[in-house]
Amino acid sequence: MPGLIGKKIGMTSTYDADGKNIPCTIIQAGPCVVTQVKTEAKDGYRAIQLGFGERKEKNTPAPLKGHFKKAKTTPKQRLAEFTGYAEDLTLGDEVNVEIFVEGEYIDVVGKTKGKGFQGVIKRHGFAGVGQATHGQHNRGRAPGSIGAASYPARVFKGMRMGGQMGNTQVTLENIQVVKVLADQSLLIVKGSVPGPKGSFLILEKN
Repeated sequence: MPGLIGKKIGMTSTYDADGKNIPCTIIQAGPCVVTQVKTEAKDGYRAIQLGFGERKEKNTPAPLKGHFKKAKTTPKQRLAEFTGYAEDLTLGDEVNVEIFVEGEYIDVVGKTKGKGFQGVIKRHGFAGVGQATHGQHNRGRAPGSIGAASYPARVFKGMRMGGQMGNTQVTLENIQVVKVLADQSLLIVKGSVPGPKGSFLILEKN
């Protein structure tokens, strides 16, 4: 199985063999239920869809209710597709954290914390206009010039300016698995992962 859906629980730290303190993230990885199996004959490609987390039935759209009923499972909060799955997986099968091995490296996909509308100093690391002398007033965090006047008479696309920051999908590659706690469905990985506590993550094997 190439991966799982998980939820970020929080951060902690542990010690390696040399006594060095290592920051770690605790992730609830699964258990996930197989909600759909896609084949080349029917869908044009091979993939498996997993569901994770419980969802209230009254808040589940009717088409999704039928989708989960076909898989003989309760409504799930998150769905994700994975390619390269084992042939013996069928609808309703459960996949848990035991697919991961301590010491291996995985990719973690998550959505970063949303920070709203931010200026150029916070968003892009600008230094600001500079000194408050020579007649400048309240210009310390201003972006400065954004282009010339008569030519090109427009602002180039991609100009670094203030705007929405965060709330974007990010993939962190080669994150090391420090410990697998199968009885609690927990995965402890080295370092930090995107998103706030309680956010959903996709964990992919390399």
